[in-house]
Amino acid sequence: MKLKIVQIGDPVLRQRARQLTVDELRSGPIQELIEFMKETMRDAPGVGLAAPQVGMSLQLAVIEDRAEYSQDVSEEDLRVRDRQPVPFHVIANPRIIRSEGPSREFFEGCLSMAGFMALVPRADAITVECLDETGKHKVITATGWYARILQHEIDHLNGSIYVDHMYTRTLTTLDNFNRNWKRKTPQEIRHLLLNEKS
Repeated sequence: MKLKIVQIGDPVLRQRARQLTVDELRSGPIQELIEFMKETMRDAPGVGLAAPQVGMSLQLAVIEDRAEYSQDVSEEDLRVRDRQPVPFHVIANPRIIRSEGPSREFFEGCLSMAGFMALVPRADAITVECLDETGKHKVITATGWYARILQHEIDHLNGSIYVDHMYTRTLTTLDNFNRNWKRKTPQEIRHLLLNEKS
């Protein structure tokens, strides 16, 4: 069953979601929610979906970056973004315990802000503690695009959206991103939109 994705302005997106117990995670209703979230994320399509985005204020997100999602991205862009496929998995009660490396800037979109994108700085490498869908403790170390996805989804669980971190002058519709900015490097974009030297 596909769930409705709530859009920016809905109060649930601005609340800190509540943590789940291990028993709750293993329960039928939460396991069913995970399946529905996976179906909704894939249908969108997106690379991550947090429970608040479907109206549930719970510390729960699903993540998957399928190879087919980047098939029209050049090898050079994949390399620059450090983007590889990420298999489907669940994170519950996640906490970033380490953030390393320089901040890197790329355009991000959000299923709860359909049709828009903006340049967002994110840490290049992070370590996350969380529970998986069975309640087992996990430590995830991620770099590049995967680290960006994790930070984006964890933000949702803490009542934050990428617009809180973006460079405001870079906010664009998806159509204009594809027309004007998709083929430009972050440095070129900074020069053109932020009046910085390249």
